[in-house]
Amino acid sequence: MTRLGRSGVEVTPLGFGAATLGNLYRPVDDEQAREAVRAAWQRGIRYFDTAPHYGLGLSERRLGAALRAYDRAHFTVSTKVGRRLEPIDGTADDLAHGFAVPATHRRVWDFSADGVRRTLEASLERLGLHRVDVVYLHDPDDHAEQAFREGYPALEKLRSEGVVGAIGAGMNQTAMLTRFVRDTDVDVVLCAGRYTLLDQSAGAELLPAAAEYGVSVVLGGVFNSGLLADPTPESTYDYSRVPPELLDRVLRMKAVSERYGTTLRAAALAFAFAHPAVASVLPGPRSASEVHDCAAQFASVVPAEFWQELRECGLLPREEDPS
Repeated sequence: MTRLGRSGVEVTPLGFGAATLGNLYRPVDDEQAREAVRAAWQRGIRYFDTAPHYGLGLSERRLGAALRAYDRAHFTVSTKVGRRLEPIDGTADDLAHGFAVPATHRRVWDFSADGVRRTLEASLERLGLHRVDVVYLHDPDDHAEQAFREGYPALEKLRSEGVVGAIGAGMNQTAMLTRFVRDTDVDVVLCAGRYTLLDQSAGAELLPAAAEYGVSVVLGGVFNSGLLADPTPESTYDYSRVPPELLDRVLRMKAVSERYGTTLRAAALAFAFAHPAVASVLPGPRSASEVHDCAAQFASVVPAEFWQELRECGLLPREEDPS
């Protein structure tokens, strides 16, 4: 277990990103979701991340139901604030937001102090928990002023009251996360998709700043929306269809991994976790078999020769050396 920043909250190096439990891209049934969490527990995973955004609360409800089988003292849960869910009438689905669920609610951006507390209270009810360990401001990209002026102080107050153990921000970009690291007293930032085999932009400023300021980093999206897990012409990259030239690059990486007796999945996980500022990585398995595979890949050793060939072939910058 690794402690997040200066907080008392600890996470396992391999976590569980639960967006998939909210029917990300395609449906997952209740039993499959429960079995995925059970498999994670069997493999020693004790950190679970969710959000109201994921399936309009479905991820939180499923995760909470599955975790009720275990001692609350022995797992860590994070959720997010910034999007309140308001009930609506209608027969549409939520696929425009990436989730195969009925559009029973609408998301309302709200980083106000009141919005933070109301959103967290609703999350606790869906999770069936009295507390969560970590709360992130979720995607405040276009709401920076309110997030820094109202949302962050609200989280700081919740932490001082002991309602949550650690606070931070979670985004798909690095610039604002770096600002959180330097200008606030966050314990952790969650960076999705920006420190992977395909995108090392977080390595320029965010990760060095986190190391300097003693802030932990959790990495999501380490497979870049699935492309690094199973590259095919139908794969997605950052939530969109993969461009042909990028697919060719990934297939070349995969061929190198096979020559050295490893896998692209193992390499993606190893690369992400190798940076000293990183406390945990969050793949998003949607089944027990995917959980077991992630755990096995994470535990495997990627040969140093693999990294050397990637650099020599121009598939990985020479300054990026996880070996």
